[in-house]
Amino acid sequence: MQTDSAQGLGTDRLIVASSPHLLTTDNIPRIMHSVITALIPAMAVSVYFFGLRALLLLVVCLGASLLTEWGFQRIRSKPITVYDGSAAITGILLGLTLPPGFSIFGAILGSVFAVGIGKQLFGGLGFNIFNPALLGRAFLMATYPVMMTTWETPRTFTKAVDAVSAATPLALMKFEHKFAPAMDLFVGNVSGSLGETSAIAIIIGGLYLRYKGYVNWKLPLGYLGSMAVFSGIFWLIDPVKYPSPLFHILAGGAMLAAWFMVTDMVTSPVTALGQWIFVISAGIIAVVIRLWGGLPEGVMYSILLMNALVPLINKYTRPTVFGAGRNQGGA
Repeated sequence: MQTDSAQGLGTDRLIVASSPHLLTTDNIPRIMHSVITALIPAMAVSVYFFGLRALLLLVVCLGASLLTEWGFQRIRSKPITVYDGSAAITGILLGLTLPPGFSIFGAILGSVFAVGIGKQLFGGLGFNIFNPALLGRAFLMATYPVMMTTWETPRTFTKAVDAVSAATPLALMKFEHKFAPAMDLFVGNVSGSLGETSAIAIIIGGLYLRYKGYVNWKLPLGYLGSMAVFSGIFWLIDPVKYPSPLFHILAGGAMLAAWFMVTDMVTSPVTALGQWIFVISAGIIAVVIRLWGGLPEGVMYSILLMNALVPLINKYTRPTVFGAGRNQGGA
């Protein structure tokens, strides 16, 4: 449309276009490649502590995920998007949740399930309900339960018995009531999955994503904070029986999940209130499973369970549309 200039200097052309009107240089490949960069410290530390076997598992998961995405898209006659980095992230995250001695064939099978079933079967990136890497890990837990709970000692210079025990810190806490030193958990000098042992490596990557603006601060803070507060109640009641809040946020997959899984843009809520409900509920569920469940770790199941509830959370926490009644806006 055209409007007369208020200064009488002629006619200006006003172009009215469809939304969105906010422009940005960010796109899917740029964001995904930044996430891969953020995972480099965790991958490097896993190779340092567990050797070339860790590198082999990561490479296998990465390659199998990329090939699965390519194959499914070819079969479905869809555009090939293996270069956008989303499948690569799934493969890397799955690899980081595996024990160092896990089967190569099992790693391939888990990667195929994570990308093929967890992502492509739902329609591809943006349509999956569950975090694909966690879904792949859940599949492997059901398929290889013994192998998924068989651990190796890290290559470490520390000789403390608890630090190098083949049992993970969560298993020692659950079954033997022994708590690993916080410094070992912080650095990664403990048994566990490849990318879940070193809290500092994960924090470095997470802060990099926060600096880039790709992580909503509410999600990692809410998840770790809810774990700390809820577990702290029982620690104050009986510090001999229950581990400290610091132990809970440093041990197992809590830190990796907080920075790289609950922050998944596809499988987390889009509303502000919904995000708080999501992370607080997931954090409490994780602690409940750790303290009273049959398994030492509850992070994976806490996130997958809340992933399933995201559509309902989004529906019932949607803000009221301006000018509409509450019932109409929430319909």
